[in-house]
Amino acid sequence: MSTVELRTDAEPGTPPASGTPGPSGTALRGWTRPGPTAREQRYDVLLGLGMAAVGLFGTELARGASPTEVDLGIGGVEPYVLSAAAALPLCFRRRWPVPVLLAVAAMFVVNGERAVFAFAGNLVTQSTMFMAIYAAVAWARDRRLMKAAVTVVFVGMFSWLALNFVQALRNNAIDGPNDALFSPYVSSVILTVALNVLYFFGAYFWGRTAWNTARQRQELEQQATALATQQEANSRRAVIDERLRISRELHDVVAHHISSIGIQAGGARRVMDTDPEAAKNALNVIEESSRTAVNEMRQLLGMLRAADPDDDVTAPDPKAPQAGADRLPALIAEVNSLGLEVGFHQIGAPAELPQTVSVSVYRIAQEALANVRKHSTARSAHLTLRYLGEAVELEVLDDGRPKHAPVGSRLGHVGIRERVALLGGESEIGPRPVGGFRVRVRIPLDPQNRPLAGGAVDE
Repeated sequence: MSTVELRTDAEPGTPPASGTPGPSGTALRGWTRPGPTAREQRYDVLLGLGMAAVGLFGTELARGASPTEVDLGIGGVEPYVLSAAAALPLCFRRRWPVPVLLAVAAMFVVNGERAVFAFAGNLVTQSTMFMAIYAAVAWARDRRLMKAAVTVVFVGMFSWLALNFVQALRNNAIDGPNDALFSPYVSSVILTVALNVLYFFGAYFWGRTAWNTARQRQELEQQATALATQQEANSRRAVIDERLRISRELHDVVAHHISSIGIQAGGARRVMDTDPEAAKNALNVIEESSRTAVNEMRQLLGMLRAADPDDDVTAPDPKAPQAGADRLPALIAEVNSLGLEVGFHQIGAPAELPQTVSVSVYRIAQEALANVRKHSTARSAHLTLRYLGEAVELEVLDDGRPKHAPVGSRLGHVGIRERVALLGGESEIGPRPVGGFRVRVRIPLDPQNRPLAGGAVDE
């Protein structure tokens, strides 16, 4: 009975072949589990040595608990040596899982044949076989070799168990006084086979689960890395797109100044001899327009340095009204029609802003309100435009919470910060202490209400 409890059952390799879609699928995709770390290998060495020591102690306990005199074999220490030898291969269970499985299986059979009393009463020997199967399935990099080794071990254990049943039947070793549905022999066979099925195939499927978990963990890590790379690329693209968008808008502004210079220069040339005063006024206009154009072109130069020449962003509709701070009421009316209630408050005497600043104020308000609609639970928002003399300030507030799904990429915030930075301003974007969200930007102006970021024009 003691030998039966420790033997394997086995349908020759059927579960390893047909019951392992996870590992086989993994192998088809070419995934190989990374080898154990140095720390894991050190842990395995300590585990193997500890199991060997406990195996020696378990053999001594089995000897003391035996009701009959036991045979200590060669040199009077054979059972002790075999119990320790069965556990020592576990020192390398993750480094060389398949050889360890074969070594432990061989020592398992030798223990069952040479040290029956220790084999029956020593749980360490039973545990080593379970751990060896688990480690082979969970850690073997060569999945075909692993399946072949598991099949050999299972078939060998099943054959060994069958031989023990045949010998027990021949010797009439399994008998009992009770009259049950099945004879003592048949009952013993059924119970033993069921126990071994749970034991060996439990170790196999537990190891397969560990293998699949490791594969899924690595896939998630790779996906996280890919998402981080994609997010970085998207952020960079958002910056490029925003710069190109501003560049197109500045093109219209600078083109206006250049056209004005050409017209004024032509008029001055025609009246220079007949009306010097009119020519002088035309030259003053040319000087003022050139200063403004150069100032705004310097801003444009910084943006074009980082622009992607392969960008295919669609150009804006030339028939659409020019974006600007004066169109904020129309923007608010449009957003209100989409279901978001937006209030508007203007502080300070309105000033004529440079077109670069005016367009940026409009675009920032447009992006901030779009974010409130798409990514917030807020039903209302408030927009404030402040003319401060030396600067213009825009603030968009809402009292909502971020929606749980889908979450925004925050690339719109990247574009706002980029636009404000290119104008020499500052931005504040984030949650409010009292709840809700705030987008506040401040763009400086010179005394003539020109943006400062481009620098002064040389006299």
